[in-house]
Amino acid sequence: MPQTRHRIRRPHRTCAYIGLTALALGVTATASAGISGRTHSAAGPRATTVESALAPCRITGTMGVQLSEGLPTPPGYARSTGEVRALNLMIDFPDAKGEGTAADRLAEFFPRTSDWFRTSSYGRLSYQAEAPIRNWLRMPMPFAAYGIERGSPYEPGYRQLVEHIAKAADSEVDFSRYDLINVLVTPNAGPSALDTVLSVTFSGNGEAPMADGVPLANTSFVYSRQDDGSGTYRETGYRVLPHENGHVFGLPDLYTSDGGGTVGHWDIMSEDWGANNDLLGWHKWKLGWLDSTQISCASKSGVSDHVLSPLAVSGGTKLAFVPLSESTGYAVEVRTQAGNDEAVCRPGVLIYKVDSDVDTGRGPVTVSDSASGSGGCTRRPNVHAELSDAPFRPGETFTDEKAGISISVVGELRNGSYQVRVTRP
Repeated sequence: MPQTRHRIRRPHRTCAYIGLTALALGVTATASAGISGRTHSAAGPRATTVESALAPCRITGTMGVQLSEGLPTPPGYARSTGEVRALNLMIDFPDAKGEGTAADRLAEFFPRTSDWFRTSSYGRLSYQAEAPIRNWLRMPMPFAAYGIERGSPYEPGYRQLVEHIAKAADSEVDFSRYDLINVLVTPNAGPSALDTVLSVTFSGNGEAPMADGVPLANTSFVYSRQDDGSGTYRETGYRVLPHENGHVFGLPDLYTSDGGGTVGHWDIMSEDWGANNDLLGWHKWKLGWLDSTQISCASKSGVSDHVLSPLAVSGGTKLAFVPLSESTGYAVEVRTQAGNDEAVCRPGVLIYKVDSDVDTGRGPVTVSDSASGSGGCTRRPNVHAELSDAPFRPGETFTDEKAGISISVVGELRNGSYQVRVTRP
């Protein structure tokens, strides 16, 4: 089934690169299998002898849960490590002709999106953005004729649109060469993002229209501009695309009907407006950006100590996980103002509950607030203030009385790591 993101607020074919600097790989890259390579699972942690000790912490997904937080990510999504080739197509409509040049629209998202993934993945994802067609692709019908609204289903409007895009591009594009597709729509098609966010991703959809022998299964659409008038769009407006591509890699929405009040600005799958932010450590493990040696599994009864280095810094233990059941547990990590985390105003130990039985957009992750009701420590635009000071500091303890679990921050070490103590029955 197609996974639809619903925003709250939100002959020879050329393969021209778009003037990006290739991203360095932290691991040996395997050749891309393109969109046709959908019989294997997306890159991520897999059960091996080395990971046997992590088995209790590898909570699994449940059949029927959309974009589950469970490990591993099921087949059908794009690979998330090594070289990933992203096809970018800029489209417009007879009643909404492209504003400026298609190259200008492309430049709103690149190279920043590629840089964001390089930083977040510690170089393990080499995001190769390609744009073989440098002009607007004109669709044969007016925008309104496709019936695209917020939360539009894949059938029939989007299916027709994807078929028209494939037909318009086919003479110049070999779709089988790509792992994912970004459709960058002219911003004057549809409403402003301040009114409603149309941007959407259809991922893991094996029933998608075919082109060059492959289903166009993992496709992100970006409309309008996430411009709140604060003057930061040039620096922050691209961030809708890493969010949408997160779905292509199998990640769920972390905002709910209440907005970002469950996770706040601690993951781009929660809030992608405003200041830069990273992904949670759990997502980095799920995507294969953290090794099994960087995960500490607190599954045994008694007391265990864990030394965690900041998530933004390459190397070291990054995540401690306290399993509660086969589908739930607490993740513990250190967040600082570094890397992709621009808005961190209270560095420390972030604790959050992960539930793989909860659908996308319904709260699969919940951050524990160390200072509930404080109002937060930031006034940055589009950053959920209340959870901005959620991290725990030395001397503070999180307790789940029902489960009998406590997680205490023992201290901060000279190298910036934190010592955390987990007590469980």
